[in-house]
Amino acid sequence: MSDRIRPTGTTQIFFSATQYAAATVTAAIRAGLFGPRAEHRRILVVSNTAAIPEVGTPLDRMAGFGELRPEFDEVRSWNEFISPHHPAGWAPRAQDTLLWEKAVRLAWDLGDEEVEIACESIQANPSRAVADIFADSPIHVYADGLMSYGPTRNRVPHGMNSRITRVLHLDLVPGLRPMLLAEYGVPAEPIPGEAIVDVLARMGEDGAGVLTALLDADDLPTAVLLGQYLSALDLITQDEEEELHLRMLRAAAKAGHDSILFKPHPSAPATYNRTLETAAAALGVRLTVLDEPLLAETVFAHVKPRLVIGCFSTALMTAAAFYGIPVARVGTDLLLERITPYENSNRIPLTVIDAALPDAEHDPVGEPLRAAELAEELAPLVRAVGYSMQALKHHGLRDEVSAWLTAHLTEYARYFKKRRLTGLGLPGGRPVLAGTLRRHPAVRRAVRQVRARRR
Repeated sequence: MSDRIRPTGTTQIFFSATQYAAATVTAAIRAGLFGPRAEHRRILVVSNTAAIPEVGTPLDRMAGFGELRPEFDEVRSWNEFISPHHPAGWAPRAQDTLLWEKAVRLAWDLGDEEVEIACESIQANPSRAVADIFADSPIHVYADGLMSYGPTRNRVPHGMNSRITRVLHLDLVPGLRPMLLAEYGVPAEPIPGEAIVDVLARMGEDGAGVLTALLDADDLPTAVLLGQYLSALDLITQDEEEELHLRMLRAAAKAGHDSILFKPHPSAPATYNRTLETAAAALGVRLTVLDEPLLAETVFAHVKPRLVIGCFSTALMTAAAFYGIPVARVGTDLLLERITPYENSNRIPLTVIDAALPDAEHDPVGEPLRAAELAEELAPLVRAVGYSMQALKHHGLRDEVSAWLTAHLTEYARYFKKRRLTGLGLPGGRPVLAGTLRRHPAVRRAVRQVRARRR
């Protein structure tokens, strides 16, 4: 702990698994969304949820973390605390939560202080585990990507959801309301864009030095391509992903860019880069591959490109919303066909990007997004897709979604599956024959129950 006087108020514990998540919650703190600095003891707990955490770099040792550190009295490692368990797979048994709370309080010198928890996805570990351990503490959920606009993936038990006070989110589509945890009446609160941009700028000062050494200051790349490593999510094959990057490169060259920077996903194979370099040479384009693990926002701020192309990365929307850079998409049509199951949490980010951004291969590109009109256009589509993903959690939307589908399904059919619409009894589904219904086991069972009551 620092040598300043220890506050007598609440201890706030912030859990972050990525550098971008830590930047997001730091921006919320600096924007005043967690109260005055002097009244709280603040602990940042970092976790590494990679498959093999031991070979990765903890976020508190990454370049730029020093810009976040002053907001916290202490930094703790969740991996070290629960070792040898893995953060993504471990949770305490219900009968052991009180023992674990005592262990955490003892290890982190919490005493009997009141504790508030701020964490990422409450639907998965380690956030779920932490919420179980501090069973009486209020919870603030924060989201740093487009998934916040979609419905909650898994059910959150009543004892837990009743403690969630709000969802803090980046305002990537100004005016669009998140569906995350809305079924529990949890209000959403945006984190000011200027706060996150300032935090990212300060974090990116070290990275800017890397870019300065790598790039010619008088001839910076005018287009940036974003890799996502979607094959690791089993959405497409490695060959298809490689082709996706080539399509991005060709689209940028077609748009008139002859100096292009490719930012691959840190886990993507190096063969992707070599294939792109070969294609760039054939197109007469100068390609720079950024192998350093820098935030995309550092690249946007330093390079100031005239175009950013990607598939459905959240960074596309940060480029547009926070830096005013024109953006375009490639390959979302393929992903809309492949993504399964229908309730896959990536469906909403994919839908938002596909609906909001121009197709880099076929549409005019190079103009900033019309942010003021975007939310109005996207809101009914996002609610309709979100309802179709998790209808039981948002049954109050049924009439609105049915009316919207009746009027607009033809225009937006690519975002819906006929089988899904049929199962939910929504417009656009297949008519269900009466004979088929009569033979369905669930219907026959319901009929027998009704007849039994009548007797």
